Amino acid sequence: MSNSQDDPNRAAARIRLLQKHDAALPRLAALMEEMQAHYEVPCPERAEIIAGLQARPQGAEILVAEQQENVIAICAFSAIYPGPGLKPGLFLKELYVGRMSRGLGVGRALMRALAALAGRQGLSRIDWTADAQDDRLLAFYDEIGGVAKPEKLFYRLDGEALARLAGEAP
Repeated sequence: MSNSQDDPNRAAARIRLLQKHDAALPRLAALMEEMQAHYEVPCPERAEIIAGLQARPQGAEILVAEQQENVIAICAFSAIYPGPGLKPGLFLKELYVGRMSRGLGVGRALMRALAALAGRQGLSRIDWTADAQDDRLLAFYDEIGGVAKPEKLFYRLDGEALARLAGEAP
């Protein structure tokens, strides 16, 4: 049995912000394909994923964790304003660690990097949603100091309801 220093899977991940025309886009797209399969939802073709990453809206950012040229995890987030006390914050949209990298501390490292980025930018908080049925995920968020806000509900407007509302006369 090798110790963690000899195991290449235990090597520290490099965490950085993704750029619009980043060389890692194809590797990130592959991880996003895995993520969609994990969530059992449809996935566009890889070229469409890459185009979407390049065209993402202003303020939509992604931290990537890389290890030996592989993208092993992502943390997608956006700035939000206003929040409590009219302070800005971040909304964590997606934290996903590839199946082969789970349990190595990569999720915690990404959250630590996101918290540090928020601190450097003078942001007061990070908000996110979580699958209420995923006990392992909820335990992870509890472990890093996240606090569930049961007084809040998560809403979504999409599909026909979004089109219907958009089409209403003013």
